[in-house]
Amino acid sequence: MTGGPRPRRYGYLGPEGTFTDAALGLALAARGEDGATGAPTAERVPAASVDAALAAVRAGGLDAAVVPMENSVEGGVPATLDGLAGGDPLVVVAEVLVPVSFVLAVRPGTRREDVRVVSTHSHAQAQCRGWLAEHLPDAGYTPSTSTAAAAAGLAPDAPAPSYEAALCARVAAERYGLEVLAEDVGDTAGAVTRFVVVSRPTPPPPRTGADRTTVIAFQPADHPGMLLGLLEEFSSRGVNLTRIESRPTGDALGRYCFAIDAEGHVEDARVAEALLGLHRVCAQVRFLGSYPRADAVPVVVRPGTADDDFAAARGWLDAVRAGRPPAGSHAGDGPVARTTS
Repeated sequence: MTGGPRPRRYGYLGPEGTFTDAALGLALAARGEDGATGAPTAERVPAASVDAALAAVRAGGLDAAVVPMENSVEGGVPATLDGLAGGDPLVVVAEVLVPVSFVLAVRPGTRREDVRVVSTHSHAQAQCRGWLAEHLPDAGYTPSTSTAAAAAGLAPDAPAPSYEAALCARVAAERYGLEVLAEDVGDTAGAVTRFVVVSRPTPPPPRTGADRTTVIAFQPADHPGMLLGLLEEFSSRGVNLTRIESRPTGDALGRYCFAIDAEGHVEDARVAEALLGLHRVCAQVRFLGSYPRADAVPVVVRPGTADDDFAAARGWLDAVRAGRPPAGSHAGDGPVARTTS
């Protein structure tokens, strides 16, 4: 019989060598679960898809999963947004940023002129579309579940694939014994993908002053100004949004939900008030978590929207309701009279 806590099990979009695999490594290091500090080393479990990873977390087979949330070139990742919008609730507890750079990888001995079909994940293909049009204009494209899966399909010991090249990370090309024909084939230098660590519902991590809150808001019956009203719940309280995207709910044409990232933490009064307002005007609000921003950029608090400002306003209202003179309300208070000379 052994003592001590068991290693936690983390899922990721596999196989080995995906950018999600790299993101998991960064997340484990940040959480002290990579074995470097003497704590139990977390178990890494590859999943065939984002949906499969999230389903395993919901079922209890995994403690958490790392999934891609947003790319600086392509925006939100539909599979993740849709997977979090439905099913049993899950929450985001952390995020990491991973620079994204692609190589064109082939089986050893393959020449560029031999490439007739290229395989990769759809997000990777979109980020390399211009390069492919310029350098492989006649090559077709076949989608893969991940960039590393495309690379694994070209491994020398794999069955004969239906494509000749893969767009993947260099580490995946090395992992599966491939030859790199071209480096940095992405259309946008400095591309970054934001990955999130997702678990079953748990209290949010403590606020740090550099936090992000994510929700999915489901629209009520459609009417003019519906989206404006939703946004005003944030703007009137000084809460800045870093991302908002619409996604179809799938139950009827024209029915959408909105995936929203806001600056701040649910423990911040301005964010809490905004979420209460959102709950009043939406058919449903799914809270996906408040967690530290990976870039550690502190939130800029507008005058009048700090916690003390909300507390002072609440104290004033409580006094009004109780029939007491509100604090600071004395004879002579009020606008300064104008004088003329």
